[in-house]
Amino acid sequence: MKFLKKIFGKKEESIQTYEDFWNWFKANEKHFYQVLKSGTDIEAKFFDQLSPKLEALKDGYFFLAGMFDDDTAELVFTPDGNVLNIVFVEELVKAAPEILNWKFTALKPANEIANVGIRMGDYTFSAENLSFYYNEDSLYPDEIALVITHDHYNEQDRSVLLNGVYIFLDNFLGELKTVTMIDHLTLISKNHAEKELIPIHKLKDFLVWREKEFVEKYDGVRYQTEDDSYSSLEAELHNGLPLIAIVNTTLLGWDRKASHPWILAIEIKYDGSANNGMPDQSTYELLNVFEDEIMLTLKDEEGYLNIGRQTADGERLIYFACKDFRKPSKLLYALKAKYQGQLNFSYEIYKDKYWRSFDRFKPN
Repeated sequence: MKFLKKIFGKKEESIQTYEDFWNWFKANEKHFYQVLKSGTDIEAKFFDQLSPKLEALKDGYFFLAGMFDDDTAELVFTPDGNVLNIVFVEELVKAAPEILNWKFTALKPANEIANVGIRMGDYTFSAENLSFYYNEDSLYPDEIALVITHDHYNEQDRSVLLNGVYIFLDNFLGELKTVTMIDHLTLISKNHAEKELIPIHKLKDFLVWREKEFVEKYDGVRYQTEDDSYSSLEAELHNGLPLIAIVNTTLLGWDRKASHPWILAIEIKYDGSANNGMPDQSTYELLNVFEDEIMLTLKDEEGYLNIGRQTADGERLIYFACKDFRKPSKLLYALKAKYQGQLNFSYEIYKDKYWRSFDRFKPN
């Protein structure tokens, strides 16, 4: 891959479905193929035409393009590390038609270590200058916490080096494994290493081993909340306003949390100025309807557990622990459109294998 393009440009409303996009692409694919083949004026003749079509379909598509071999052009779609957009990239490629001389790929694929070399500014990232070791914590045995070292680490350029390491891992491990398998990553100087360094080319084997262990330990684990106990917690914010939380206390004591490592966090803003920070009756009912609709799709027996909610100062937070991030990503994206003008909410999905985000709800 030689070219990376961030999607930008004015939205074009004519592209509304995957089929619309691929019909447009098929009508132009011969021209695009020749542009990539020639390597001439790719920005104007390919990228600038592709970008607004993808932007019209949905925010958050990025792509790489280049010649896969002498006769095949490859277009790799990527969410650029955004977990929320992985499922949409996968669906877009799954909907792609067969087109002669084209290869379409969802997410940056893994490569052999000998074929991975990244340059960013004055730094290179390769098997020659990267090493790693991993930390273990008896309290959190399933977490994968990596420490990466770079031979030419410079604290002043830490952000550049860290970005380069992530790009290297995307290309070496594949984007999906980088996003989903590594829980914590720290970049340090070799001089600060606390364990024996391992050549970076062995990282793949290490992650395969850890993944096998994890699957064997948690495969098939399901949890049903129908008989669980819930607690109502009350507190006072620094500004004197009340905070009320309802949490599944039985679930918070579960010893298999790592089987549901993805946390869906939904933040809803409302006007609580007339009610001591709490929602009025109509808003309260709408919030409950919204949460009920989520629970109709994200069912506990299918791997989506409602941990609880917190309400205070014009804001409600709703939390689910999930086995996977794809279904919640699609659901909340659809609900964003459905409740437009009714609810002002945002959402994120992040990995927290031991649900440490909710330690504040546990008894002291």
